[in-house]
Amino acid sequence: MSDDSIKIIAANKKANFLYNLYEKFEAGISLFGSEVKAIRENKVNIKESYIKVKDFELYIIGMHIGEYSHSGYSTHKPLRERKLLVHKKEVIKILKESQNTGKTVVPLKIYIKNGKIKVSFAIAKGKKIWDKRMAKKEKDIKRDTDRLIKE
Repeated sequence: MSDDSIKIIAANKKANFLYNLYEKFEAGISLFGSEVKAIRENKVNIKESYIKVKDFELYIIGMHIGEYSHSGYSTHKPLRERKLLVHKKEVIKILKESQNTGKTVVPLKIYIKNGKIKVSFAIAKGKKIWDKRMAKKEKDIKRDTDRLIKE
């Protein structure tokens, strides 16, 4: 593996469908050793998780990390709040944006970059039903035109 290699562990595929994504960020995450080992075994789920600002620090809430298969006496809580490691300027920016009505911060994927576990997240606003229909319609039209061009 090269120095800039990225291995995606978990992705929130529905985030793009359910939300309009505005600005993306990357952060490190504070974990216990057993959590790191479990993540390397792909025992992580971020589908129902979100990110919240508490005391000018970011926390990911609702992220499930299963137990490590070879765990001994020490283990971790699967659904505990985990601190994200971000610069203070970015925290202030995220706080200002997320305080706008209807905006939230949603994790998009967890991956390993240069041997460190990172979380990619975005400031998002929920789509309405008609927005989802329009997005699906546009995707279908694009797929059909690409198919016609290919032929």
